[in-house]
Amino acid sequence: MEVLVSEPLVTIQALQKRMAEGVPHATSSESAVRRMWWAALDTLQSDILLPMNLTRGLWLSSPLPALYEPKLLKKFQGWVWAPKDLLNISNPSIGLLPPSQSESMDFHNDTGGYERLSLLEEDGNDPLLIVITPEIQIALALEGKPHERKLLMRSDPETLSDLLTLLDNRLNTENVEQANNLRNALEEMGQLKTNDDLSKVFWPLLSQRLADIAPSLNIQTLPDNLINDQKSSSKNSEISLLEALTHEIRTPLATIRTLIRSLLRKQDLPKVVETRLKQIDIECTEQIDRFGLIFNAVELERSKPKQTNLALTDLGKMLTMLSPVWKSQLERKSLTLILDITPDLPKVLSDSEGLELMLTGLIDRNSRGLQAGGELTLKLRPAGQRLKLQILTQLSATTHSGLSESISNEEIGPVLSWNPATGNLQLSQAATQRLLKSLGGRLTNRRDSGMTIFFPVSESKEFDL
Repeated sequence: MEVLVSEPLVTIQALQKRMAEGVPHATSSESAVRRMWWAALDTLQSDILLPMNLTRGLWLSSPLPALYEPKLLKKFQGWVWAPKDLLNISNPSIGLLPPSQSESMDFHNDTGGYERLSLLEEDGNDPLLIVITPEIQIALALEGKPHERKLLMRSDPETLSDLLTLLDNRLNTENVEQANNLRNALEEMGQLKTNDDLSKVFWPLLSQRLADIAPSLNIQTLPDNLINDQKSSSKNSEISLLEALTHEIRTPLATIRTLIRSLLRKQDLPKVVETRLKQIDIECTEQIDRFGLIFNAVELERSKPKQTNLALTDLGKMLTMLSPVWKSQLERKSLTLILDITPDLPKVLSDSEGLELMLTGLIDRNSRGLQAGGELTLKLRPAGQRLKLQILTQLSATTHSGLSESISNEEIGPVLSWNPATGNLQLSQAATQRLLKSLGGRLTNRRDSGMTIFFPVSESKEFDL
């Protein structure tokens, strides 16, 4: 007689351990990590999900309904693994939800936006939240032993896919009907868009929110000088964090690129392997340049703009030399680069090394919102004692992502901005203007189709930009 052995039940702890794979150890206390958890929920809902005006999605959480914004609860389908006595929780002061939001939740109405499922003892009590929408996918959790606690945030497709597979196995074991409901909900969403910039956006937003949280004991009014000192300290903390992040990202990318280029020197590589390695090399270079630009903006934020390093620079020659790289970059997006440069132009006063990086960033910035078949034109003309560089986009029933998009962008600190609708992370308008000013340029917005930058020619003595 054949004995059927049932599959072990997938626990919530198993999902959290999967999220923790590859994440460095931490040394946070329980109180610190809980503050991070509530700040993370606020960041996700208030700073990311709500501004996107999403119309549908699903969420799964444990051991409490982690979503508490009414607008999201009305639109999203939810599943909650909760303790049996959850219905007895009606006092906001118990601290299970943020005080400002607790009153909006009705724990006595289990039909209001989510399905109740049983939380088992082996599931543990660490919180978990998974949100899946067509535009964004993210998982949050707390994990770790005492004094080694950490907040986990994963948005990579591989991890999210594994989590959904584990949840499907869990539901198949405990509630087949809900397993089918989850599969149907995922199928109805269709193809999901991967947001590669989400982690780069989430952590600075969380850091900013944590920096703004005042300790509960500091309820007395502080003197103005101390308030100003705190604001300065908060800004410096943000800058230091961003500086550290750019360094930590650029360093491994540079290592990967070095290894890739060493492999490319081999003569016996299969063609398909060589092609893939070149693609990785290009992507690494673009991201290194991108974070290098952010790093320069951060450095500039620490001090007043200076123009002491300005020297004679042949801007027309620079554009011509860099255009093949930009053309290749745009061709991968099915975009066209057009160069329109008046010959025999005078040299300008700028920093050539910094300007190359800046121009590459502006090309990327202005091309992001263009659909396939779009055009990006670089037009360089004399304009009195200056040269006028125009970056123009020809739109095809779309909107470009240049500075004219700043109306819909959200500032996330002194250097960066983020468009919640597109997921584009870029330098803020103010940071871009400061960087260009330090390079001898003056930026003007073209809300219709691009941007215009003026550079003083070598004969000009005009530096007051």
